[in-house]
Amino acid sequence: MDVFIFQKINDLAYISPIFDFVGIFFADYLPYILAGILIILFFWKKNRLMVITSVVAVVLSRLIFTEIIRFFYHHLRPYVVLETAKKLIAENADFKSFPSGHAAIFFALAMGVCFYNKKLGIWFFIGAILMGIARIFVGVHWPSDIIGGAVVGIFSALIVNKLFFKKKYGTQIKNSRNSGLAGKRSEF
Repeated sequence: MDVFIFQKINDLAYISPIFDFVGIFFADYLPYILAGILIILFFWKKNRLMVITSVVAVVLSRLIFTEIIRFFYHHLRPYVVLETAKKLIAENADFKSFPSGHAAIFFALAMGVCFYNKKLGIWFFIGAILMGIARIFVGVHWPSDIIGGAVVGIFSALIVNKLFFKKKYGTQIKNSRNSGLAGKRSEF
């Protein structure tokens, strides 16, 4: 099934220069735009916790979980396995493809943003999905790599949010309400 879906998407490469440009843009350049948006958001004080949560989730997903999985499971990239694979972008010499590091990063980012701003989070998810499909289109990832990276990224953001940020700050907010900092009510 992985090979079938890969071929259906990757076979669309080299049909149209415009389509190739769009695929390469989403695969290679859209990630920079999403990261740039996150950096810009950091400069608004109300967004800092959202950005920090997202960045910690990205570090956990890409530098820890993805690397652990790749250490134990070696899945070769499509262009190494299939002679018919059309590779539109240059990729590093690391032939390990599962889970997709790009998908892990940008789904962690999208989920981290979504915890604080649902509308913006949806746009980040759309960007992550487009980037994932484009990585298949340009021939550097299997569909299972993208799905695996998405699961790792979303799971990482859930862990970070639950263990470090929501729980900590939720407790502080609750305690401030109970201590009378949120306003005093009359006992009578």
